Amino acid sequence: MNITTSVLASLLQAMPQLRQQVYFKSSLTALSHAMEDQVLAGSDQPLIIANFQRERFYRQEAHRYRRIAKRTSQLYVLAAPETDFKNSSEVHETVALAPEDDLSQEWHLVVIGQHYANCLICRERLTPVADSTNSEMDTSRRFEGIWTFERNVSKKAAELLLNCIEVYRPELAAKIAEAKSRYLGDSALADTSISFLPESLNPDPFVHRLVTYLQAGQYKLLKAYRSISAQEQKERLVNSITAAIRRSLNPNEILEVAVQELGQAIGSCRCVIYCCKATDAATTISHEFLKPTEQGEVKLAPTQGQSWPLQDNGLFQEVVQHQEPVYVENTQDDPRLNGRKDSRQPQAERRTAKSKGNARNSRTTPLKNLIQQFSIRSVLMVPMLYQGQLLGMVELHHCGEQPYRWKEDELALVEAIATQVGVALIQAQAYANLEDLNQQLEALDRTRSNLVAITGHELRTPLSTIQVCLESLASEPDMSPELRQIMLNTALTDAERMRKLIQDFLTLSRLESGRVQWHPEPLSLQECVELALSHIRARRSESELPQITIQVPEDLPLVRADGEWLVEALAKLLDNACKFTTPQGQVMIRTQSNGSSMLEVTVADTGRGIEPNRLEDVFDRFYQEEGALRRTAGGTGLGLAICRQIVKGWGGEIWADSAGKDQGSQFHFTVPISSRPPETKRATDGGQPSKREIK
Repeated sequence: MNITTSVLASLLQAMPQLRQQVYFKSSLTALSHAMEDQVLAGSDQPLIIANFQRERFYRQEAHRYRRIAKRTSQLYVLAAPETDFKNSSEVHETVALAPEDDLSQEWHLVVIGQHYANCLICRERLTPVADSTNSEMDTSRRFEGIWTFERNVSKKAAELLLNCIEVYRPELAAKIAEAKSRYLGDSALADTSISFLPESLNPDPFVHRLVTYLQAGQYKLLKAYRSISAQEQKERLVNSITAAIRRSLNPNEILEVAVQELGQAIGSCRCVIYCCKATDAATTISHEFLKPTEQGEVKLAPTQGQSWPLQDNGLFQEVVQHQEPVYVENTQDDPRLNGRKDSRQPQAERRTAKSKGNARNSRTTPLKNLIQQFSIRSVLMVPMLYQGQLLGMVELHHCGEQPYRWKEDELALVEAIATQVGVALIQAQAYANLEDLNQQLEALDRTRSNLVAITGHELRTPLSTIQVCLESLASEPDMSPELRQIMLNTALTDAERMRKLIQDFLTLSRLESGRVQWHPEPLSLQECVELALSHIRARRSESELPQITIQVPEDLPLVRADGEWLVEALAKLLDNACKFTTPQGQVMIRTQSNGSSMLEVTVADTGRGIEPNRLEDVFDRFYQEEGALRRTAGGTGLGLAICRQIVKGWGGEIWADSAGKDQGSQFHFTVPISSRPPETKRATDGGQPSKREIK
C-alpha cells in the first residue's frame, strides 16, 4: 500500500500561516540530536515519531533509538527498507514504507511531551545541486520544511503521521488511538504555561543560534565546494585534452575533443575552434559545439562548414595585433562592431580619421553579418599561440537575449585550454613534417635503388652489344658485307639507346632544378601533334605502330606554351602509348575545352592498361610497372616524369585514367588557351570530364 500524500503539504494546507525554511542535512542532524537528547535527559514518556527516509539513515541512529525506547512505549520509526528493515514491534514500532511513497522523500521528527513539544517536518529537494557531490550522504543535501516548538503545530504533524502509520500497520489501531487520546486530545496533559509560549519566548534559544551557525557554515562549505568543483573541472578538462594528445597526434581529433569538452565545461551557447594564420583571408569552421536546446527554445544555427572571414574581421585583427583575448559583452552596442564615432571628438580629428574609419567600417560589415546570422550576443575570442605565432582561435558565443559576462575563472580556463591546444598543434605539425621528411627520404632511397638498377641494366646491355659488334668487326676481316652492315646497324641502334637514356636524365634534371627557360607563344595544337607524330614515325617502323587517330578540330583555339616542350610532351605520351599497345590496337589523340582558359588534350590507347591503385605512381621517376629488371618493354621510366614537369611549367595539370589491366589507358593534360584568337571560328565547347590531378 502506498501513500502519495506529502505530510509537509498536508500540514501547510491545514495551517497556511506556516512558512517554510531551507535547511541543510547537517542542520537537520543537529536539530534531531538536540530533540533526541532532550528526551533522553527528561523523565516523562513522550510521543515520538521519526521518519528516516531510508533504512541506511536509520541504521546510523539505531543505538540512540534503542535507548529512547526505554523511556517511552509510544515510539514509531518509519523508513523505506533496503535490507532487513520491516514492520516490527520488538524494540519499538517500526514501519516499512514503500520506496515510491512520498514519505520516503521526507524527514520527520515529532516529539510531544508533558512540558514541551518539538516538530521537524521537511521534504528533500529532488533537484540535485550542481556543485555538490552526488552521494546521498553528503551534508550539502538541502531540505525545505518547518521546525517549531509550537504545540498545536506539533500535534497536527503527529496526527498526520499517526494516520499514515495506521494505514501501513492497521494492527496498531488501538495503540495509535491511545496515543491520540493521550497526547493529541483536548484532555491531553500539558504544562500550558510552557507549551503555548510565543516564538519570541522560545524555551531553548541556544538551539536557534546553533542552527543559524550551522546554516551559515554550510553556505560557506557550499562556496568551497563550488571552488573545488571548478578547479576539478578545469583539471579534468585539461587532462582529457592531454589524453587526446597522447592517444593521437591528429590535429582534427585534438580539436574535436577540445571543442566538445570546453563547450560542455563553460556552458556557452556555441564554441568553435579553427586553425588559421595571421595572414589568412578566411577559414572554414570544422569543429563546433552547440549547447542542446530545451523544449520551446529557438534552435541555434550551426556554423560548421561555414566560411569565416578573417581579414575583414575587426575582432580577429585586434587579436592578431595585440596577441591577447578579445571580449565583447554586448555585440549590439559595442563601437568596434558598429563603427560608431565619439561625438566629443573634435571635428578636425574626425576629418583626419575619416579614411581610417572607412577602412574600419569595411572590416565591420562582414562581422556584423555573422553576428546577425548566428544570433551572437556576446563573444569571446582567445588566440592559440606558440612563441608569438598564431596557430588558431577559440571562440565562445552567447546567443541569449541578455548579454553574458564571462567570469574570471572561465576566462582563465579558456586561456589554459587554448595554450594546451596550441602546444598540441605544434607537436602534431612537427610530427607531420617528420612523416613527410621520412616519406621523402624513403622516396629518395627508392629513386637511388631504381637509378642503380635501371642504369646498370640500360647502360650495360647496349654497351655489351656495342662491344661485341666492334670486337667482331675488328677480329673478323673476312666478314661478309651483309653481316658487317648488321653489326654496324646493331651498334648504332644501341648507341642511340644510350644517348636517349642520358638525354632523359639530363632533361629531367634541368626541369626539376628549374634551369629551363620557357618561351611561351601562341601555337596551333594541331601542328604540334603532327610534329610529335613525325618524331614517333621516325623512331619506329610503320609495322610496329598501332593505328593512330587524331581528333583535333581545325578551328581549335591557339594555345600558349613553349612549342619545343609541348611537342616533347606529346611525343613522349604517344611513345608511351605505342610502347604498351600492340600493332593491332589503337591510339587516339583528342582535345576538348576545359573551362574558359584551358584546353584538355587526351592520349588514349587500347593497350595494357594500369591498375587503379597505380595511377598516381606512373608519374614517379624510374617507375616501372614490372620492375626494373623484369619488364618486357624497354625504357628508363622517366618519360612520364618529364611530361609532368613540362606540363607544370606552363601551369597545367596532368593525370591518368584506366579501367584496369588490359583495358587501355588515357593520359590527360591541360594547356592554357592563348589570348590571341585564331583566324578561324572557335569550336563549341564540349562536356567537361571528371579528372584527378596527379601530384
